[in-house]
Amino acid sequence: MTLTRRTILQSMGTLPLLTSGLTLPASAQTTSTPAASDMPPVLFVHGNGDHAALWMTALWRMESNGVPRARLAAPNFTDPLARNDDAVAQPNRSSTDDQRRELVDAIKALKERTGAARVALVGSSRGGNAIRNVVKNGGGADVSHAVLCGTPNHGVFDWDDSPGSEFNGRGPFLRGLNAGDSEVTEGTAFLTLRSDGLDKYAQADGRLVGKPGVPTGITAEGPALKGATNLVIGALDHREVAFHPRAFREIYKFIAGREPSFIAIQPEREVRISGLVTGTPGGAPTNRPVAGASVEVYRVSGETGARQGEPVYRGQTGADGRWGPAEIDPTSYIEIVLTSPNAPITHFYRSPFPRSSEVVHLRAARPLGQADAGAGAIVIMARPRGYFGLPRDIVLLDGKEPADVQKGVPTDAATTLRLPTGDVGRSVIGLFNEERIAARLWPASESRIAMIELTN
Repeated sequence: MTLTRRTILQSMGTLPLLTSGLTLPASAQTTSTPAASDMPPVLFVHGNGDHAALWMTALWRMESNGVPRARLAAPNFTDPLARNDDAVAQPNRSSTDDQRRELVDAIKALKERTGAARVALVGSSRGGNAIRNVVKNGGGADVSHAVLCGTPNHGVFDWDDSPGSEFNGRGPFLRGLNAGDSEVTEGTAFLTLRSDGLDKYAQADGRLVGKPGVPTGITAEGPALKGATNLVIGALDHREVAFHPRAFREIYKFIAGREPSFIAIQPEREVRISGLVTGTPGGAPTNRPVAGASVEVYRVSGETGARQGEPVYRGQTGADGRWGPAEIDPTSYIEIVLTSPNAPITHFYRSPFPRSSEVVHLRAARPLGQADAGAGAIVIMARPRGYFGLPRDIVLLDGKEPADVQKGVPTDAATTLRLPTGDVGRSVIGLFNEERIAARLWPASESRIAMIELTN
């Protein structure tokens, strides 16, 4: 069946989804109200080129609703980027079969850790392809629920070109998954979440995949599946349909069988963060650990980005690529400095961490390129769990928006500022909707890049 946000709001009234003490009535989809500890364990599966850190806020929201941390998992695919042709090996990229095998192993590990007979899977974008592949090809008995968020279930395009692409609707991979009267596997409950027209990978025109004016053969309904519960959750972008608070509400309700008690993340008094340092060999983002990288963590001013005292953590990664843990103040803005072999020194400026996390994964910024020549300072501003763009996001230098800022649009993950030498050492402000983050400008001549990212 297909539910729209309008239908839900007409039947339930406007919902204050960001209220910390939220308790909402159940919908017709809800069948039971088990305690959070009785939910199946939940495994979150990231998308193409991504890593587990994107699920940080979903993990925090699950914990805020009483789900034990040990019953949650968010693994990293070793090589998260898809091959150009699924059947042809490509350095530092993965096939659909590679991802299926790694996901099977992650499910097995979570079952063994919790003693549960079945687990729930939640996937963003390409992560949903891996989930469907596992469930359809022998793994359904291990999976109670499958939630697919913005997954291109019928492809990003449906063309004769690129016939071997995992994202081609008429390619062998998706034709195999979608064969039959039903596009889901019996015995596993399926939910799809999709945008009301703002998903860059569910567009009728090929502009966003490099072919403007060419029909893709795909519509905004591309993520929906015959036989699943298909839900449209509003004008959210490709990432937000997985990571936005509205998406969390639907994910939790579908798996738990009841509304969440909290949508807002409930803070902890003591916060420890740690994660994995990874790299981009040959330009491909991977989740392979980087040894010999140094990590420093500083408290900084949220107004200027200036450091407040000595580092609260300093360490170096070993063969496993892990850094931390760092004990931090849950109300403080922080700067994480990553010095990784063969990469620019990257200064990550982050909004406060309200809870502990072991998935604060770090990848150095891309190497400086021809477009960066002559820049005194470079700042990359990103929304990890959504696309950067106007009108919701603003960049300010000395209280004014720089005239030459390369403004993002809602289909860009980041925007880049290349600023004159005279700006080095000054502060730049990012206004992410209502969240303000400040960074110090570092000299590009020393291969240093400042990156401003939202924690929440």
